[in-house]
Amino acid sequence: MGCMEDFLDYLRVRKRYSPRTRILYSNAIKRFYAFIHADSDSVGHLTVNNIRAFIAKGLDDRLSPESVNLMLSGISTYCNYLIMQGKMESNPVKEVFHPKKKKRLPAFYTQGAMADYLARPVGSDYSSIRNRLMVQLIYDTGMRRAEVASLKTYDYDKARGLFRIIGKGNKEREIPVVEILKENIDSYLISRESFIKEHNSSDGEAAFFLTDKCAPLYLAFINNIVKKELTGIKGFSGKKSPHVLRHSFATALLNNGADLNSIKEVLGHSNLAATEVYTHNSFEQLKKVYAAAHPHSGKKN
Repeated sequence: MGCMEDFLDYLRVRKRYSPRTRILYSNAIKRFYAFIHADSDSVGHLTVNNIRAFIAKGLDDRLSPESVNLMLSGISTYCNYLIMQGKMESNPVKEVFHPKKKKRLPAFYTQGAMADYLARPVGSDYSSIRNRLMVQLIYDTGMRRAEVASLKTYDYDKARGLFRIIGKGNKEREIPVVEILKENIDSYLISRESFIKEHNSSDGEAAFFLTDKCAPLYLAFINNIVKKELTGIKGFSGKKSPHVLRHSFATALLNNGADLNSIKEVLGHSNLAATEVYTHNSFEQLKKVYAAAHPHSGKKN
């Protein structure tokens, strides 16, 4: 067998890579050798300059940074294999530029869209009241989906106006509750009590939110409620999920002057870097406001 066949066999037997990864790496190496018009067993063509030219061609062909880096990963793994076999001395891929992935800003809903949604009339039945409160709770507290699912009635301290949450890493944090949310929680808990009596059930007695069958929540149930509540409403054309509601909460706090450390504590982030991503959303919004208000924007009063 040649170098390439031996390499693929090594990935399958020794490294136990998935068939998909083996195909991707094989295609990347073949593509490289096709670009330099050489045989795939020609070790001498694996040079820094050839690999740089290959990267440039990929970017010129409008390949994404992720696709280019995946090909580089395949070539680099091949080089490491050849070094292990004593056919190369060093890995040239380590000396070339890797295209940077474009950072994706967290999606978020505007404060105006959320205000319009929360101002809509809501039904008097338990499910309608629960659905509205769940969306408002995530938006007003920034709780994670799993935190909402595991929420208990005793996690809400009405006297102090806050929720005690056990988040990632078993870390406990307290989240303040704004006045309008307090009022809606009170109304919800009354409806919840009646709902439990109607079903004569104790299955979800301590669970803060209950399913339509009076049982504790599960994660997909929360996804479905958020999607159902926000679908077809102006201002919610993108992804409709609990995580976007959490992003919206953080972005709104930042836009309204909250400092990063305070947002970090409320969200339960382990480090400030995870919170700093929201500054990009805030900056993008600032740029739009600035452009619209600028005297040279072209808009006439």
